[in-house]
Amino acid sequence: MGRGFLCLLLLIALPAAAQIYKYTDANGNTAYSNQPPDGVKTETVDLPPLNSVQPQVPVDSPGPSTEPVQSSNTYSVLELTDLPTSEALRANNGTFTVKVLIKPRLQGGHLFRLLLDDQPYGTPSNVPSLQLVNIDRGTHSLAVQVVSGETVVQQSPVMTFTVQRVHVP
Repeated sequence: MGRGFLCLLLLIALPAAAQIYKYTDANGNTAYSNQPPDGVKTETVDLPPLNSVQPQVPVDSPGPSTEPVQSSNTYSVLELTDLPTSEALRANNGTFTVKVLIKPRLQGGHLFRLLLDDQPYGTPSNVPSLQLVNIDRGTHSLAVQVVSGETVVQQSPVMTFTVQRVHVP
């Protein structure tokens, strides 16, 4: 079996244009070669065409983008929920959770990333419930981005909210 397997590997590794010969060696084993041996009866082997895959041509791009791609929105709905906009958010320790409403659901390779006051916040995640920790009191802006690596796929509308914290002297 070992010799047959090696012959099969030889067949696979040979260029498509090479002619393959099949013959029986002195020990009675079937053998294959790309050159006919002298004084031995050979048969030519017709091989099926090899499968080939054409390389995909990359689309020219200027590199990773941090700006949202506006030309095609992958998601019909992308917005933050559970964030009050008409009253102050009471978070005595500055910690609270926001949820992401997205339709259709998040695609593979995409992650959610928060933007707090126009700056990336936290670690990108595929979980549509995101926590903010120790946020200072006052007015802030918040949005969620769907990212693929460093490329922003889409961004939600920016929401403005106010954090109210108890001041302990």
